[in-house]
Amino acid sequence: MTQRLDATDAGFAAAFETLVNARRESDAGVRESVAAIVADVRARGDVAVAELTARFDGHELATTGWEVPRAERRAALDGLGSDLRDALELAAERIRLFHAAQVPADRDAVDAQGVRLGSRWRAVEAAGLYVPGGRAAYPSSVLMNALPARAAGVDRLTMVTPTPNGEVNPLVLAAAEIAGVDQVFRIGGAQAIAALAYGTERIAATDVIVGPGNAWVAEAKRQLYGVVGIDMVAGPSEIVVVADGANDPDWIAIDLLSQAEHDPVSQSILITDDAAFGDAVMAAVEARLTTLATERVARASWADYGAIIVVPTLDAAIPLVDRLAPEHLEIATDDPDAIFARVRHAGSVFLGRHTPEAVGDYVAGPNHVLPTGRRARFSSGLSVLDFMKRTSFLALDPVSLRAIGPAAVTLATAEGLPAHAASVAVRLGS
Repeated sequence: MTQRLDATDAGFAAAFETLVNARRESDAGVRESVAAIVADVRARGDVAVAELTARFDGHELATTGWEVPRAERRAALDGLGSDLRDALELAAERIRLFHAAQVPADRDAVDAQGVRLGSRWRAVEAAGLYVPGGRAAYPSSVLMNALPARAAGVDRLTMVTPTPNGEVNPLVLAAAEIAGVDQVFRIGGAQAIAALAYGTERIAATDVIVGPGNAWVAEAKRQLYGVVGIDMVAGPSEIVVVADGANDPDWIAIDLLSQAEHDPVSQSILITDDAAFGDAVMAAVEARLTTLATERVARASWADYGAIIVVPTLDAAIPLVDRLAPEHLEIATDDPDAIFARVRHAGSVFLGRHTPEAVGDYVAGPNHVLPTGRRARFSSGLSVLDFMKRTSFLALDPVSLRAIGPAAVTLATAEGLPAHAASVAVRLGS
């Protein structure tokens, strides 16, 4: 049953904490299963991947083919209707431009003591892109993962996607072609993550793995972090909408359902200062649910994890938002910036009554791969920085070494590291 909370009720604090801490990420048995899959792929390479694909996706890679040929990807793009192709290319261009502006500048300067120091940014050599293939096909996910990597300057992009019965959605292939993906493999699940991390006979190892997936994919990324870099450990989708009573209840209802339809364990929360408006949204959600092809999933999500919270003023919504640290935050008010300025934790924020979260999933430009499960408290959405690393450098001459070297000798000696002290002292002539 969808929760109804009122911030003025005596039991609100405890009820809200329960909402904040409710676990929606399934882990029963997942950790052990993933560990076994990862170990198997590391030990047996292609043989393990093929067996696991046959077991979980129902097709033999030897028959359907490991890699999707470039010609098939090109044909998928050429076969799109003009409206759909134009939409994908518009999305790609906006995503490309937004992320190109994120590329950081190198720094090279000489300070007051004459020390040259700075930092240099370089892309990783190879990135692995995981694209879900279960409940629905997501060409937008291809663009959101591949284009920041290209903007960063990654040399090789390898995409993996689960293909039940060996079939790949042509939209996914078309998006891969638009984004410039180098290779697309018909594999998914934890075995695909392990293959990208360790490499197999057919699949070259990568340096970073990005992209959302199910609980097994998320756990595999968690376990393999350190062998490779990862973007984040992503969980079920979530949205918080802060809205006043001047909104159309139907607009807000469909915004909430836009996340609920992703997964039965997605979470949609409305925070409003108007109890009657909250009631109207509840009714509008019910009316909208019956019109959705995704009704079964959306209804389960809304019933089990949805919530409407009534607060005395919208100012009182701000600390609640920060406790939730949502993946997506909509602020549907006349002056959304006044609230946005005071919000500390959110993955991506959508300002005003005409900025639905769904536009950010496709064509706005900022990335839709975002931290979930309150991880927006300490992490950010996918960006070019996930595909780059910073190398610092410095250069001293005799004058600058004399300026700062004695302090280094003093500190090294205090730490009980005589070789450290001596390596500086010998250059100082002491």
